[in-house]
This record gives sequence, C-alpha cells and structure tokens, in this order.
Amino acid sequence: MIRKYLILSAFLGCAFFTSCKDDDPSEKNIETEEIVFTKEGEATLLKASGDTIKKLDIEIADDNYERQTGLMYRDSMEEEQGMLFIYDKAAPRSFFMKNTYIPLDIIYFGADSTAVSLQENAKPEDETSLPSEKPAQFILEINAGLAKEWNFEVGDKIDFKRID
Repeated sequence: MIRKYLILSAFLGCAFFTSCKDDDPSEKNIETEEIVFTKEGEATLLKASGDTIKKLDIEIADDNYERQTGLMYRDSMEEEQGMLFIYDKAAPRSFFMKNTYIPLDIIYFGADSTAVSLQENAKPEDETSLPSEKPAQFILEINAGLAKEWNFEVGDKIDFKRID
C-alpha cells in the first residue's frame, strides 16, 4: 500500500514540475507580417446627377474567404482607398467589425450600383450587426467620416473596374 502512495507521489511530483516549467526564454514571439493594401481596381463615386464625388483605389473581395476577412487586422487605410465586396446577386447584407481595428463607413449598393443604405462610423472591433436597409450586391468600406465629408448620400452611385 505504501509502495502505491510512493509511486503516485513520484508521478504527481514529476507532473507538477514539468507542467510548471518556465517557457524557454530563447523562444521568440512569432511576428506576423503587416497586411498591406493591394490595388485591384478603381472606383468612382458619383452623385445621382452623374457628377464625380471621388475616385478611389480599391481592393476587391469577391470570394468567401476575402468577404469574411475584409479589412480585418489592418492598422490603417489611406483616404483614397477602400475595399469593395462583390456578391453574385443582391440580397439583404449585414457586416460587423470583428477584428477590424480602423473605424469605417460602410456603403451598401443595389444591383444597379445605386447606394441603398449607409452605416457611418462603424466602431472598431464591435460585433454589432450593421445591416443594409435594402438588398445589396456591392458593399464599399472606406475610412469613417469620409461619406459625410464627401457628401455621399443614399441614391448616389458607384462605378468600378478591375485592373490587371
């Protein structure tokens, strides 16, 4: 009986000391590469009258992975840059700001490229749903405050093209 206790004590002692062992101080933190903007297209925001509001360089998110990650894990974006999400058809859409570190304006466009709703000043890392008010096929994310600064309104339009 005493032999069982000795073996059990030895086993628990070894388990304790190996589980409490400090990490190897020579191990380094894993550094991740900064995600940088990659121009994949150009977009022009237009008033309903056809007047140009602003021209932007855009990244395009047109597959499930790109649409799910969007602008996550980025520290900044230039004023004349944005990300355009492209879907096959218009439908009710909803975005949120999980793992997104920069505040954004989110503009929802219908199948005819007309803005159907706008979510301004989306808060970084907030997981609150930010839905479109009507079905949307294209969604543009830009830095927060720019939609207001540029006087962009529901009913205005987007025109975009991919570049090679």
